Parts: sequence; C-alpha cells; structure tokens
Amino acid sequence: MEPFKQIDSAKMPSLFLLSEWMGSCEGLSAGFTSRLGGTSEAPWSSLNMGLHVGDENDAVIRNRELLSQSLGWPFEAWTCGEQVHGCEVHVVTAQDRGKGRTSRATSVGDADAMVTNEKDVLLTSFYADCVPLYFFDQARSVIALAHAGWKGTVLEIARLTVEAMQANYGCEAGQIQAAIGPSIGSCCYEVDEVVLGRVNPIIRELELVQSDQSGALSEIVKPTSGGKARINLKELNRQIMIKAGILPTHIEISEWCTGCSTELFFSHRVEGGPTGRMVSWIGMKKGETNA
Repeated sequence: MEPFKQIDSAKMPSLFLLSEWMGSCEGLSAGFTSRLGGTSEAPWSSLNMGLHVGDENDAVIRNRELLSQSLGWPFEAWTCGEQVHGCEVHVVTAQDRGKGRTSRATSVGDADAMVTNEKDVLLTSFYADCVPLYFFDQARSVIALAHAGWKGTVLEIARLTVEAMQANYGCEAGQIQAAIGPSIGSCCYEVDEVVLGRVNPIIRELELVQSDQSGALSEIVKPTSGGKARINLKELNRQIMIKAGILPTHIEISEWCTGCSTELFFSHRVEGGPTGRMVSWIGMKKGETNA
C-alpha cells in the first residue's frame, strides 16, 4: 500500500502525507509536496520550493509560506540545510530553528541530513528526483530527514543518520520507523560506468552482511547497454537501512516515480532543463503527546 496519501484541495497545495505516521502520533507532521498549487511561473510552475534554481525568491518564499499555512505550522519553524550531495548529518538545536527559510545564506551549512528531538521545528529538504528518507523514533520523540542522491546513497547517509540518532538521543535501531518517499525509479534512472563503479561495491558489501532471501539486492542494478544500467535507489537505501538495524517491517517505500509523473512532480533528469524542487518535511509540535 502506498504510504504517501495524496491530498488535493483547491484551497491548498497538492501534498503527499505520511498519514499513518501522523495518525499514530498526535502533533507529528510528515510528507512531500507535489509541483501543484503554488505561485511560481514556468519553468518552475508552480509549487517550487527551491531558492537555488533560478526562480524568483519572493515566489519561492510565498510557496513555502503556503505549505506552512496548509500544515498549520508557523513559517518561523521551517528549517533547512544547504544540500551538497554529501553525507553530513546535522543535529538541529533550538538555535537552528528557522534557518534557511527565506535565504540560502542562513541555511544549516553542508547538511544533507538533519536529526532533532526539538519540538516546533519543521525539518525540510529539497528534491527533483533524489530520494527523501524519513526517520521517526516515537518512543524518544526523535525525527530525521536525509537527502539521498546516488552520491549520498553510496556514502550510506541512511546508516549515518541512524547512527546520529543513536549517538545523540539513545535511539535503538529496532524501534526506528523509516519511510522512503517519491523519487526517480529504476524505470527512469539509467547511469553510466562511473556511477556503477560506486554502486557495485556497496551492493557487494551488503551481500556480505545480510542474507538476500528476497533477491532484492539482485534487483538493484539492471544492465542495459554500452556499460550502462538502471539503478533502483529506493531499494538500495532500504537495504542500507536494514544494514543499520532498522527492521524491514518498519520501512515503507513510496511507489511514486518522479520521472514517470512529471504532471505531479519536478524531475531534473526527465525535464532536462530548469525546473523546480519539491520539499520533504517532518516536525513535532510542542505540547502534544504520543498516541
């Protein structure tokens, strides 16, 4: 079953909500935006959330405000990092609240993953094909987001995020819930030998540390022609999560492919030119209690 429930309304942006997570914990909000329901003009039309893609800053800020209003969160809570396709995990404190919401210059520096136990902080990160990773430890009220392109994936940003949750908040991997959001699927993601040279060692390492009774590892890379192959980044990140100790039954994966559904999502690869960015978000409101 698709974990990200699509919500459409003429009065709000079109969103994809992690509805089961939100239903299980009062005050939790988590999800992913579409490209619909914003104020940006072509080629960023219309719900572009990225300040770094050439769009008018005022339009992007208005789009971010629209999302905050739709979620019932103050815009001041919106907090984001400067993504560099790396594997740095930033521990977000109360002093970080609101960084990057109106200017890239004020973002948390070089942070492709963020983790926090702070309430009233809305963690956000940006995508146009890369894989959004969500983490939630309800017992300890800890949340995290990670941005995993192929580089972040092979650097095992998923594992490093879990380790940051453990080191800073005493989380146990077996209690962490994880979700893998809408992103480009293997159907639309063909890579060359350079990328394969980085991906294949990770797969071999995974084969050494876990049995692959489902055959999932063999499905990650599908050779095409000319030394190229199609890569399933969602499944590779799922396997890395399992390696980090997250239970397979605690990992949900979206079936949405951003490349196949450009009517709903921005896709850097498929659109082949200037385009916008979706945003993932997760936050816990203060004063709420776990269900």
